[in-house]
Amino acid sequence: MSRMMRQQTRRGVLPSPQEIMQTLEKSVNEGNAYGALQLYKTYSARYASAEKYNDALEILQAGAILQLQHSEVTSGAELATLFVEILIKGKFLFSEETLDRIRKIYQAFPKLSMPHHLTDQDDDDMERLSEALVAAKTRVEVCSSFLKSALRWSAEYGSSKSGCPELHYMLAEYIYSESPELDMAKVTVHFVRGNNPEKFASSLANFMGKCYPGEDDLAIARAVLMYLSQGDLRDANKLVGELRKQLEVKQQTLPKSDLITFVVYLLETLERDALPLFRMLRQKYKSSIDRERLFDELLDDVAEKFYGVRRQAAFPSMFGDIFKDMNPHPRCRMKIWPANIWSWTKVFILPML
Repeated sequence: MSRMMRQQTRRGVLPSPQEIMQTLEKSVNEGNAYGALQLYKTYSARYASAEKYNDALEILQAGAILQLQHSEVTSGAELATLFVEILIKGKFLFSEETLDRIRKIYQAFPKLSMPHHLTDQDDDDMERLSEALVAAKTRVEVCSSFLKSALRWSAEYGSSKSGCPELHYMLAEYIYSESPELDMAKVTVHFVRGNNPEKFASSLANFMGKCYPGEDDLAIARAVLMYLSQGDLRDANKLVGELRKQLEVKQQTLPKSDLITFVVYLLETLERDALPLFRMLRQKYKSSIDRERLFDELLDDVAEKFYGVRRQAAFPSMFGDIFKDMNPHPRCRMKIWPANIWSWTKVFILPML
């Protein structure tokens, strides 16, 4: 800390944010990242106490990005999370300007590939791998913590009830690209809440080439059903269409399974006011649906969104706060199907049986 800053602090006068940032940037560049971290926290807290929230945000944003650029991930994430806490304390409404500031902090989080060409015969290689796994897990945890806090702020102060879609996408993208132990179900929740089904399709196509046998169709069905459980038929169709395109480039196709057949028929059924057919499909493909307990829960949500079938009170959606209070999505508008149900069913459902 400079002599002038110390004198101002003793007199109870806060130095300018620019002076603080310049001094602390020098400290970080000289290798004293931890000492700078404490001062970033101290000065931002003093500005916040004086209700100079914009100055506190400026200091924390600069500090978070600088620390992250110097690979001080834990310190950078701590300042990033404090940035969001100041947004909440200052009751900042959601805005594109603030979202852009969060985006810039997120973009500073390092994305590092795992070491390649390692062998289990080399102790040094195994030590490097172990260290890389620990570091990757830490990056995912602290970045996730920051983005989840940003999501809570965005939900409370003016985005959608489930939080800003772009923040969901950032979280899904970082977990997918950086996690050493990928939980595709967790990633899917945030991709579905995000705003980029095309990128989600790319991630699914990539996952299909790496997953264990039998997980590929589960991942696709889970994604489609999660979209549909929100009433989002448009993005569910967009996901499948984009996935087909990307697999075609690789000279591949969707997995051949009863579960995928069910999903394809379900998408066509939901284009129509066809509750009897929806129920027939669930019964016909029950054994495939039962491969994952979540699917029945999601299909109950789909029945409620598209056909007004209320869930039994004793069996609330397992998504809880993630998917509750969602009004029918404008993308789930249904077409009218023929009044003569039997004639339409003969055309569409009998060939499946």
